[in-house]
Amino acid sequence: MKSTPSVTVFGASGHTGRFVVAELMRRGWAPTLSGRDADKLQAVGAELGLKDLRPATIDDPASLDRALFGASAVINCAGPFADTAGPVVEAALRARIPYLDVAAEVEANLDTFERFAARAQDAGVVVLPAMAFYGGLGDLLATAAMDDWTAADEIAIAYGLSSWEPTPGTRAAGQVSRQRRDGRRLVFSDGRLELRSDSAPLTDWTFPAPLGTQPVVGEVTMADTITIARHLPSTEIRSYMTVSAMKDLSDPDTRAPSATDDSGRSSQTFVVEVVVRAAGWSGGPRRAAATSMP
Repeated sequence: MKSTPSVTVFGASGHTGRFVVAELMRRGWAPTLSGRDADKLQAVGAELGLKDLRPATIDDPASLDRALFGASAVINCAGPFADTAGPVVEAALRARIPYLDVAAEVEANLDTFERFAARAQDAGVVVLPAMAFYGGLGDLLATAAMDDWTAADEIAIAYGLSSWEPTPGTRAAGQVSRQRRDGRRLVFSDGRLELRSDSAPLTDWTFPAPLGTQPVVGEVTMADTITIARHLPSTEIRSYMTVSAMKDLSDPDTRAPSATDDSGRSSQTFVVEVVVRAAGWSGGPRRAAATSMP
């Protein structure tokens, strides 16, 4: 009799962790719920009918080893990832199982690649940071748009959001990134990342229907810049975000996302478009887009 594959979700009681657990269950996988708060794990387990609860903390490697024991993979949903990614990756390497996270923290993504890329390759263990909306989605679209091109002069990713209702975790992660940048902004230009002290440029972007032309903030480096730069050679990687969404994010009074259906999803919608350009290509730029808007 074939057993049900198990995946440990670290940070299972958080906003994103609960979505990951629900999706694993929908796909027939057996989630193991892990995280630092045993009471919250107990509440989620009771709600979903799950009994494999394994509290663990990043400062206790033995507890992480217990949380990952017998799992086929671990998905880290607990931020700030500047704190959690390293210890959970270490545990995944000890267990020799794939590691994925949903980190949108650019510096944490860089740390994961710099600290663990060679070790993971030597161990034959998959380590995938930033596999979520900010990261994985833009990377997939850029890869699709590139198609058979071996290099590009520019990869541009534009995020059109109906609104941005940040979770407490998003706000905490943003604070960590701002502290590490010391008020500067991170830009990928001329094939490398650099910190700049000037203001981000403002421009317009014409998104696919139904969003249309919107004012956007330019050079808003997101997690997808880090993952794209690892495997798609491009001189410039530029990101754009609608001005209204950036205002939502910076406003301390913007509410956290609230559920509008039984799945717990909010009403926020999006259009993400990637445009890839290469000199000498007579067919013009290549495009790929994804949308949740009607």
